[in-house]
Amino acid sequence: MAFTVAVAGKGGTGKTTIAALLISSLVKQGRQPVLAVDADPNPNLDIALGARIGKTIGELREDLLDAIRKLPPGMTKDDYLEMGIQECLSEGKGIDLLAMGCGEGPRCYCAVNHVLRRCIDRLRGSYPYMVIDNEAGLENLSRRIVRSVDLLVLTGDPSKRGLETVRRLYGLAVEMKISYKKLAIIINRLRNDASIPDFGALRAAVPADHFLALPENSDIAGLAERGAGIGTLPRTNAVAAMMDGFIDNVLK
Repeated sequence: MAFTVAVAGKGGTGKTTIAALLISSLVKQGRQPVLAVDADPNPNLDIALGARIGKTIGELREDLLDAIRKLPPGMTKDDYLEMGIQECLSEGKGIDLLAMGCGEGPRCYCAVNHVLRRCIDRLRGSYPYMVIDNEAGLENLSRRIVRSVDLLVLTGDPSKRGLETVRRLYGLAVEMKISYKKLAIIINRLRNDASIPDFGALRAAVPADHFLALPENSDIAGLAERGAGIGTLPRTNAVAAMMDGFIDNVLK
């Protein structure tokens, strides 16, 4: 069964970049293949990874609705789902990508989440590692697209509001009874010459197993501007090296 990492946080904190950094570190360290799951209805993980999305889970769900009415003789709905999963899985070097997307109807994602959950259940046994980039907040996790995760990562920025949002997300995770074995807090885009205000208070309020502060990084910003994947980031890069050390620490 895959060691599962779920990344969640407030929008705009670099959550998807952090998910891509985690995936890239796993692959560069030989901890592969990784199943990368973009569980945001507006997918961006493909861009951060320099990958290409095939069919989304939302599109598969629409196909399933049509197929139920006209399945060939002898083919079950589960047979069709199995075929559809393979169409949705974008295979790459050490990374296979699955993207949620959304359906065509009213913007309620419950049905798409259900199909995504079934896809993950079928695939996760074939991968040693899985990283899920969730939409902003904790809604996907509250819908139990996975029953439990090995590592829950909550992301934030170093502002007072950003740290308070992390604290509130932790409170929601407890309230929603989200199941995880370890918790990590990653504060992103710290100015190189700055300390994190109220970081001590956050540590006291949130009993995380791991805390990590990533500095602003011009190399990563440049990749984003060019639309290049995180995998092209040199491992000598300060943030990449910090993420490598973080992965080693989590998995030891």
